[in-house]
Amino acid sequence: MQPTDGLWPVLFGGWRIDLCLLAMVCAWPALLSPWLGHRRWPTRIAAWWYRLWWLLFVLLEVSTPQFILEYDTRPNRLYVEYLNSPHEVSAMLWHGYKGVLLVGLVALALLGWLGFRLLRTHLVDARMKFRLRPLVTAAAFVVLFLAARGTLDHRPLNASVVAFSDDSMVNSLPLNSLYNVINAIRGMSNERSAATVYGPMPEPEMQRLVRQAAGLDGPMLDPQHPSMHRQQAAAKPAKPLNLVIILEESLGAQYIGTLGGDKLSPQFDALAKEGWLLARAYATGTRSVRGLEAVNTGFLPTPAEAVLKLPRSQHGFFTLAGLLGEFGYRSRFIYGGEAHFDNMKSFFLGNGFDEVVDQPKFEVKPTFVGSWGASDEDMFNELHHRLMQDGDKRQFTLAFSVSNHTPWEYPAGRIQASTPAASVQNTARYADWAIGQFFARAKQSPYWDHTVFLIVADHDSRVFGASLVPVRHFHIPALILGAGVPVQRDEHIVSQIDLAPTLLSLIGISSVHPMLGADLTVHYPDRAIMQYGDNYGYLQRDQLLVLQPGQPAEQFHYQADGETLTPVPVDPALDRLALAHALWSSWAYFNQRYVLPPKAMQPAPAPAASVSRPVEPVPCCVTRQL
Repeated sequence: MQPTDGLWPVLFGGWRIDLCLLAMVCAWPALLSPWLGHRRWPTRIAAWWYRLWWLLFVLLEVSTPQFILEYDTRPNRLYVEYLNSPHEVSAMLWHGYKGVLLVGLVALALLGWLGFRLLRTHLVDARMKFRLRPLVTAAAFVVLFLAARGTLDHRPLNASVVAFSDDSMVNSLPLNSLYNVINAIRGMSNERSAATVYGPMPEPEMQRLVRQAAGLDGPMLDPQHPSMHRQQAAAKPAKPLNLVIILEESLGAQYIGTLGGDKLSPQFDALAKEGWLLARAYATGTRSVRGLEAVNTGFLPTPAEAVLKLPRSQHGFFTLAGLLGEFGYRSRFIYGGEAHFDNMKSFFLGNGFDEVVDQPKFEVKPTFVGSWGASDEDMFNELHHRLMQDGDKRQFTLAFSVSNHTPWEYPAGRIQASTPAASVQNTARYADWAIGQFFARAKQSPYWDHTVFLIVADHDSRVFGASLVPVRHFHIPALILGAGVPVQRDEHIVSQIDLAPTLLSLIGISSVHPMLGADLTVHYPDRAIMQYGDNYGYLQRDQLLVLQPGQPAEQFHYQADGETLTPVPVDPALDRLALAHALWSSWAYFNQRYVLPPKAMQPAPAPAASVSRPVEPVPCCVTRQL
């Protein structure tokens, strides 16, 4: 648990949020005031505009204390959802909260009256000289813009910026309740249900198909959470190993020589011979948040936004960090940019991570900072520094790079660059160089012998193509190496959602969790799931089933060697299987069934082994030479 460090972070963050909201509310009246403020009718409209916002602000703040007592957070999406049931809610308030309701109504009336007295409709400004009006408007615009943006960083202020604790209640304190509700309404607009996009399916059939595909036979461990199951770790080290996941920005297989791509990755290609190379791994989407969602939560993709940005998953949602916390691990997220981007900071701190280390918190001074943040080598320097400090502590680290991203910035003198210098080919070369530098140092470090590493891309860059789902652009590198990891080139089809269960098995953690991905040390599902805009691709061996909004499913024979998709008749069983998976994640999200199991459900630690036993490789298919 991170301490709150007193009231200052709450007050300072609260002032920033209040100023941001106030600037947005005042923007149009303030900008128009030099031109219309001396006229009576614009003044009346502005006064009633301010009165309306004052009443909303007072209503939310008056109802906040009781809401916090009930839900341990400020008013959020529940506040809006209750409006769909006015009869039930009013009856509940009247029968259960008469005293609170009375006090709230009195406070609302008094504060509302005060606002109406102060925000009068008959006050008008003096007529401003015409030559001054553009200057005052321009100055007001600059002040309001800066106040509403809330920061001079690359990205504007949001709720994630003022998050500083792993306690969601503490993180909600700086947010005034009106801001929080408006933010929730915006988030709810991203909550698209897969059933409205692809069509419905009876829930029992959906659960049966999804559980069968995941190998979850027999009765449910918890009927309320159908995917919850026990996983027995394949590895039996003397004590559970540490885990480091390195998520590489946009480093698709098209840049990796050993995967048949451009020969831009000599360092990765060499490391691939020292670990478990998943040569046919596929991303679940085309955005970083989708990759973070899959790798850290094991959650299947949906046509909605990734769960990092959705309101119902900001607390109590399952993550690898939350699970490992039940086994004594501390978890941290290291990112060279600003962690409030894509709401990463709020989501991680609200769901199991103990620490978020973004560029401003780097203890090793960066040598190069580009548009997206500190360079890859700086991120790896910070990662190495933190790992060296860990000692014998159990630690899970998720590290995310930034360099392989437009506008293709990287420090000079590291690679043999091609022309033009600012190109994706050169940042891919640089990303590979930084990986090699880190692992050369890691192998000589004390943490190497008790850590499992995963290098995986979040997604490919430049995902395009005439196909309904361009499978070749979902192909990404994934390499596991380190303590006890078998050395093999693995040609089975795997998805990003299979990585977290496999890593748990490799570090020696037997657990109960809701992840539907496969433990690849035990079996291969030979399927990958890909969300491409509104299209949903389910690749089973060489058959790709594509779901589209409002249209029948289409099926293709996928030939990986030539990257060809040939239309074939739709297999009804595969169609139902794909639809079940597309619907399941929406069902789990909306019903909040993808959660961290109680610690009491977790198995007792097994007796420590005297020596660390490496995992025996699962027999794999014949590797194809690329």
